[in-house]
Amino acid sequence: MSIKGRIHSLESFGTVDGPGIRFVVFMQGCPLRCLYCHNPDTWETKGKVNYEMTPEELINEILRYKNFITNGGVTVSGGEPLMQAEFVTSFFKLCQEARIHTALDTTGFIYTPKTIALLQYTNLVLLDIKTISPELHIALTGVKHNNTLRFLNKIEEYNIPVWIRHVVVPGITNDKISLQTLAKYISQYKVIEKAEILPYHTMGSYKYKELGMKYPLEDTPPLSIEELNIAKEIFRKNGIPCE
Repeated sequence: MSIKGRIHSLESFGTVDGPGIRFVVFMQGCPLRCLYCHNPDTWETKGKVNYEMTPEELINEILRYKNFITNGGVTVSGGEPLMQAEFVTSFFKLCQEARIHTALDTTGFIYTPKTIALLQYTNLVLLDIKTISPELHIALTGVKHNNTLRFLNKIEEYNIPVWIRHVVVPGITNDKISLQTLAKYISQYKVIEKAEILPYHTMGSYKYKELGMKYPLEDTPPLSIEELNIAKEIFRKNGIPCE
């Protein structure tokens, strides 16, 4: 019997999660508790989900849109897709057979033989690095960043293109020293094609209210354009193309 994936939502016309137009699959479940997460409704692994599908059912759904994603592909995001690595591996294998580009949007937090096996069917990794500081990473997410960095090392070994994603939060991750340290660290990797510097926003804060939760950063303002440009310039000066 084929494994079933627990899926939070599907997006058939994604334009911000990898190159081109993409079909985006948001998996249910995440072990991190990021203070600025805008999808807290994807955290829980149990309970009702919007979709339960086999890899075959999911690829058949995506093939309906294949003409629209010719120059793009499929991105599996979350939540944290590595929590369902076996399902994603089976699904990505089907995508490869259908000649559909695959992108994995992940924190790299779950480092196991099963998650490493997924890389053989992955064309691009969108790796979300919260911070290079061990102490701040725990404060931001509730977990260590050791596995994220190990996962990046393995991606380098497998020679898979990487886009680094980094959220810049006022008063937390927007200081120049932190940004410089991260930019210098990732500049040593040959597989990194660019960094996507993502400005902190509050657009997901309403979900916390709907879930009966307090939004941890309710007093934190969105990142300004000026602060965003400063962050981007720091990465560029370290030789990293930046959006």
